[in-house]
Amino acid sequence: MARRYDCSDATDRVTGLREATSAIKRGELVVLPTDTVYGIGADAFDKEAVGDLLEAKGRGRNMPSPVLVGSPNTLHGIVTDFSEQAWELVDAFWPGALTLVTKHQPSLNWDLGDARGTVAVRMPLHPVAIELLTATGPMAVSSANLSGHPSPQDCDAAQEMLGDSVAVYLDGGPTPAATPSSIVDVTGKVPVLLRAGAISAEELRKVVPDLEERR
Repeated sequence: MARRYDCSDATDRVTGLREATSAIKRGELVVLPTDTVYGIGADAFDKEAVGDLLEAKGRGRNMPSPVLVGSPNTLHGIVTDFSEQAWELVDAFWPGALTLVTKHQPSLNWDLGDARGTVAVRMPLHPVAIELLTATGPMAVSSANLSGHPSPQDCDAAQEMLGDSVAVYLDGGPTPAATPSSIVDVTGKVPVLLRAGAISAEELRKVVPDLEERR
């Protein structure tokens, strides 16, 4: 039976974060608020839990799960060949609605789907999400919807779709916007905008003027 906690209540928030952290460490799934939409998350290093996440969404391995982190410092342990421009984007837009596609450390024991040696990583601008990520470490997190359905902006919508496939729901109220994060590929010499989202190409070019857009 799924448990749900109201994070606007101080006591419920403390209990909810504790229960969510325990659930992640047990290999279970958690729904959490972010600064874009609600996400469904699992321990990024638990292959079975990540498989459960994809199954709960009805999503194939050809759409690997992004990873959320609680601090930019976490990048040192999970990415490689991270360019100066990539760090400039992190400095300018993290925490926030910018996802970076980068090469991950080849030694990492994780399986996020068919990611071909890359990972899409973001640090969300949401206190509940950051607190959970600080306690758990990197999490595989995807939008908390069934594949093909709208991404949820509140906990009710997420729970209606995902039900008891999730152990803990952290209700942080409605999310600020339904706009997804912008995605920039930093695996090559020149950053490439893969998806324009909450941060425009114009804003990104103030930091990396040579940003290209995928045609």
